[in-house]
Amino acid sequence: MSRINPTAQKFAESRLANVLIAPIVSEKATRIGEKQNQVLFKVLRDATKPEIKAAVELMLKVEVESVRTVNQKGKVKRFGRSIGRRDHVKKAYVSLKPGQELNIAGEAA
Repeated sequence: MSRINPTAQKFAESRLANVLIAPIVSEKATRIGEKQNQVLFKVLRDATKPEIKAAVELMLKVEVESVRTVNQKGKVKRFGRSIGRRDHVKKAYVSLKPGQELNIAGEAA
């Protein structure tokens, strides 16, 4: 019996497949990835930290040390005469265990 991911067994795999929306690739995300061995993801707004950890470990096959989340409010913007608002976003800062590496940008290492 192999214990690949004990935390992923608590949650339904269909839910975990939808938790991670997209990786965030920006200057800040790249700097954090290099200095602190963290990866940024845009996640569902109702996702919990244990769900995010299980989803990253299941989908990307890496070991996660910790997860920090940020709820970012959508900015109010004008579109011509009308006023609109961007969607609210939840971001997850995922810290990888030492020795773990994840290359989201797709560059040759």
